[in-house]
Amino acid sequence: MNHSIHSADRATHLKIVVVALIAGIAVAGFGIAARTNADYSQSAQSSQVVKAGKPVVITSAGTSELR
Repeated sequence: MNHSIHSADRATHLKIVVVALIAGIAVAGFGIAARTNADYSQSAQSSQVVKAGKPVVITSAGTSELR
């Protein structure tokens, strides 16, 4: 049993590289699977433009005041 990476033999280094590679692939696979699926029917070029309406100020009384 090797307790230090400096005194480890070639097979031990290979095992470490293989385990790290498998872990990296697993993390990347989980990241790809966990992403949210965007609506591909609307691309960035065909998105609708939203225009601002009249400005409204909300008061502490809960009523709206148009300016």
